[in-house]
Amino acid sequence: MRVISGKRKGHPLRAVPGQSTRPTTDKVKESIFNMIGPYFNEGIGLDLFGGSGGLGIEALSRGLDKVIFVDRDHKAIQTIRSNVQSVHFEDQVEIYRNDAEKAIKALLKRDIQFDIIFLDPPYKNQKLKALISILDSNQLIKEDGMIVVEHADDVQLPDQIGRLVKKREESYGLTVISIYQIAENRIKENV
Repeated sequence: MRVISGKRKGHPLRAVPGQSTRPTTDKVKESIFNMIGPYFNEGIGLDLFGGSGGLGIEALSRGLDKVIFVDRDHKAIQTIRSNVQSVHFEDQVEIYRNDAEKAIKALLKRDIQFDIIFLDPPYKNQKLKALISILDSNQLIKEDGMIVVEHADDVQLPDQIGRLVKKREESYGLTVISIYQIAENRIKENV
C-alpha cells in the first residue's frame, strides 16, 4: 500500500495487522480518485471506516484540507495514527475510535458538513443504505459533495437514497465502488 498521487506520492502506508480489515487496493484507490477528482483545491473529508487511513490520506495528499478518521478497531486507530505521522499530516486530521453511528451523532453536534465521505465498512457487516440515509437526512454532506461507497459485489445499493442519487458504479472483481451525490450535481463521467 502506498500514497498514489499528490504531495506524498509514493509514500508507503502500513496495513492494519491481522485479518479484521481489508485494505483498499492501490488499483481501486486510483480508480476512485480518477472518478471523483483526481485532485482537490480544498475541502473536508470523513473516512467513516478508516481502516489503515489509506483513502483519507490519499485525499489529503491530493489537496483536501482536513480529514476526520473514525474506526472502532483499536489496531486500526493505531495504524491510522502511524500512517498519518509518517506522511506528516498530523495538523490536518482528527482521529476517533468509535462506532460509525455514534460518530455520526457526535458530528451532528458540531454542525459540520463534508465535501467527501468515504464508506468502506467490513463486507460482512454492512448497513450501507441506512448509513447513507442517516448522512443525507442529517445533511452531513455539502450540496456539491459526494459519498464514495466501497462494497462487495453481492450488495445491491438503490439508485436513490433520500436526496442522494447514485451517479456512478464501477466493479473491480469482488469490489464495487458506488458514488452518490445530491440529485442535481454531476461528477466526471470518464475514467
